[in-house]
Amino acid sequence: MSLLVLSASDVSQVTARFSPDELVAVMADVFSRLSTNDPGIIQPHRTSVPTGNHTCLFMPSRVASSGTTMKVVAVPTATAPQDVKERGLPGSTIVLDERNGGVKAIVNARSLTALRNAAGSLLSTRLLLASEAGPRSIVAFGAGAQVQAHLSLFLTAYPSIRLCTIFNRSLGTRVESLLGLMKKTFPAVQVAAETPSHNDKANTVNLKEEVGKADIIITATSSTEPLFPSEYVRSGTHLCLIGSYKPEMHEIDTALVKRAGMIVVDQKAACLQEAGELITAGFSETDLVELGQLYDFSTERMSWTPRTKSIQDIHDRGDVTIFKSVGVGVQDVVIACAVVQRATEEGIGRVIADYDV
Repeated sequence: MSLLVLSASDVSQVTARFSPDELVAVMADVFSRLSTNDPGIIQPHRTSVPTGNHTCLFMPSRVASSGTTMKVVAVPTATAPQDVKERGLPGSTIVLDERNGGVKAIVNARSLTALRNAAGSLLSTRLLLASEAGPRSIVAFGAGAQVQAHLSLFLTAYPSIRLCTIFNRSLGTRVESLLGLMKKTFPAVQVAAETPSHNDKANTVNLKEEVGKADIIITATSSTEPLFPSEYVRSGTHLCLIGSYKPEMHEIDTALVKRAGMIVVDQKAACLQEAGELITAGFSETDLVELGQLYDFSTERMSWTPRTKSIQDIHDRGDVTIFKSVGVGVQDVVIACAVVQRATEEGIGRVIADYDV
């Protein structure tokens, strides 16, 4: 049996060949299955193993229609050397052969987690953003892989966007690199970076003005305090909250959560345990609706149709819309399997022919 190995550059080459609509369809399929309790979905609890400089997370999952995988991610500890922290989160996904049970592919997953999250966020935006003319302004908080993936996908999906502002707690090399990439890739978009300090009057004004103009706001930080007050956000804005995954983390304040009325989530059970904003606001399962409940999905055509009444009910509950994601393992399965399939079709990657002879 052969083994396909996809490096980081191989994965970038493959994912660049997916259109935004194709990526959204892949996520729409899995969220639909998740919300209908598809018996072909299996998500065991992740296992963590401490090592010298990392906490290693092992996450097996299965979607019967796609395949079985295990993602391994190494999260640097607080005491890890600075150069180790700056390398981010190394990740790899093994993909099993469904017939013989062997490993058929190893995929560098460093960028895939961010990409699958961005695709889920874009799906929520396609469903919930009320602007018929198309969004013109997007604001992002953070400068890591999540923000890069979100901005790349959203700016590609919405040519109407002309203003992009990135807020990060410091303007270092990482921000400059992200800024340069966005300007080079999207020359028609006015891209700027700011620090959101509330102690500096000029920056506070910028924060209020830019957030106030935004049609879409992306937050992907580990902040334990709200990044901006609810009053900065204008009616009709759609927010994608990606960063918080612990009860003590809060990217927005309770006032903004309550302005939405009903929160759209990737999975209710996971968000009620991990999303600090929702926990602090006292939200329960009745205040949440899963993304997969907002559309009908056709597996034959790999297409989705919005459930207009369900979406209107969300708009009737508040003057902003919010999508909160903590990430679910089955997203890793479908994105990894889709990448392996496309790589195999197009001859991308390295094949070890005698891996398991």
